[in-house]
Amino acid sequence: MRNVYLELTEQFNAGSFRAIISSGQAVVLHRLAIMSKDGDWILREHTEAIEHVLNVLAEHGARYRFGAPLDARWLAGGWSAHLEFREGELRVRTDFVTRPARIDPARLSRFWEDLSPQQPVVDPVALAEIKKTNREKDYVVIGELARLMRDPAEQFLYSRSARDLLELAAKHGELLRQMIPQRPLLTEIHNSRTALEAALDAERRMLMRVNEVRLASYRQAAERWAAAWPAFEQETRGLPLQQAHRLMVERAVEFLPFAP
Repeated sequence: MRNVYLELTEQFNAGSFRAIISSGQAVVLHRLAIMSKDGDWILREHTEAIEHVLNVLAEHGARYRFGAPLDARWLAGGWSAHLEFREGELRVRTDFVTRPARIDPARLSRFWEDLSPQQPVVDPVALAEIKKTNREKDYVVIGELARLMRDPAEQFLYSRSARDLLELAAKHGELLRQMIPQRPLLTEIHNSRTALEAALDAERRMLMRVNEVRLASYRQAAERWAAAWPAFEQETRGLPLQQAHRLMVERAVEFLPFAP
């Protein structure tokens, strides 16, 4: 079956490695979902990479949705850029970051060393970090990703299943002791399955709250930009993407800080 998001990835990476598939489409490619309604990519934080992706999107007649400009100054601050276009009956939604949440600089740098244009998909561990959102369904995905991980230490860190953790502990008792400082809820393995399940639920709620706080800082920083957006959207309606992009950058400099 044709996947427009894979085709876009090939176009983004034509001649150079610029884009890595992340989030929902990565879940699909790890065979944990049948489809995802949009595409998410991590881009190299280089002017050439960003301009190339913008040119590809322009060829498809894309337009901006509310968010930051596809510009390294905002992307470096953790903002994301959102664009879309239509292909037949399909609404193709595209989202871009250069510094995904919860991915430290060292791991991000390794993406570009370990992956390739032939396999441009984030690995299960990185994807599990990215999926620590404030959406309940993402924690189900994290649990399934943990089952794809080959390293028992990684499974101890990311499993969302009390049963799976108890089975791991039975096989890797010494490793369990080593992993407890990194994930304190693992101490509940020595108590009961009920206690472990309660600890997993509490951890999920805590992670969701942490992400809510992170998102709130961006929402607050974007309030003036959100107020200005309807007028900008009207002003750029029907314009080619490159022209709309230049206007967006001009407006965003005034209303949207580079970092929250």
